Amino acid sequence: MSETLVTVVGNVATQPMLKNTVSGVPMARFRLATTERRWDRVADRWTDGHTSFFTVWAYRMLGENLAASLGVGEPVIVQGRLRVLERDDKREEKGQISVTVAIEAVAVGHDLSRGTAAFRRVVRARPELVEPQPQKLRQQEDAAPDEVPEPVPG
Repeated sequence: MSETLVTVVGNVATQPMLKNTVSGVPMARFRLATTERRWDRVADRWTDGHTSFFTVWAYRMLGENLAASLGVGEPVIVQGRLRVLERDDKREEKGQISVTVAIEAVAVGHDLSRGTAAFRRVVRARPELVEPQPQKLRQQEDAAPDEVPEPVPG
């Protein structure tokens, strides 16, 4: 069965928090608020309806970039996997179940219908792409300042 993907438009309700999982994977979390707007025919104006809150989780590079880019109150669009989490609530009477709705984000961006943004690409060196330094060059770096290292054949 395929996973449920949702797209939610709303505002950042809490400051994104970046942490690492036990295995060292970067993970960011924030609360997303979305309020329905509807036209009130009697009052002849737009009115706010119910506000829903979602916990948004983002991992790896998305989590790092999200934490560095978003602030409270900013309009965003979040797409991700919908998760409904149930657990026994210790604060309530026995048998009470607490339900949390979360989104494991696949993509997050500013809502450009409500403002502008400037994109900055993040460039990070991937260790597996960096060539190890040849032994000859390492020997040259370790040479004393008054010594002249041997030329390395090209």
